[in-house]
Amino acid sequence: MSAPSLRNARAGQSANRKAQLTELGLAFRGVFRTLSRMRGRDTHLGGSELSHAQFELLSELEERGELPAGELASAARLTPGTVTQMLDHLAESGHVERARSEVDRRVVVSRLTPLGRRKIEAKREAWQSRWEQALAEVAVKDLRAATRVLERLATMLEDPPLKSACEPVQDGSQAPR
Repeated sequence: MSAPSLRNARAGQSANRKAQLTELGLAFRGVFRTLSRMRGRDTHLGGSELSHAQFELLSELEERGELPAGELASAARLTPGTVTQMLDHLAESGHVERARSEVDRRVVVSRLTPLGRRKIEAKREAWQSRWEQALAEVAVKDLRAATRVLERLATMLEDPPLKSACEPVQDGSQAPR
């Protein structure tokens, strides 16, 4: 292949990659927006239904065992005030119980009740069924690729953000755009 042909091929691949990255970004934004809408709908659930946030909180208790509210808030990435409100509601509805820690009587811990465990299992089963139906036609190699992409995106989102293009740089001038 001649040098100009090779450059044209590389330029085409670069443009194709850029277009594919844009498409992936739009799809990711769509999923993120859908998750936000789903969380918004959770505010209108009936008394016995678990919201996504409550499900996550109960899942943390299931995985880690009994926890004080502060540790639970940190594990679930929620504010302590939010977790306290949620635990109040979950205790009223019989999903969790609160008790003094046997290790340190000054600390109150929350633990799942049998009802809480059943609710988690039921919600997981329902989601598992939807998950399997939605991905039934996707090849295993594509699922592996999607997993790698999502893992990289999660790592990227956990890392501290890069400096913004319009933040001042050390000398007081604006960073180039």
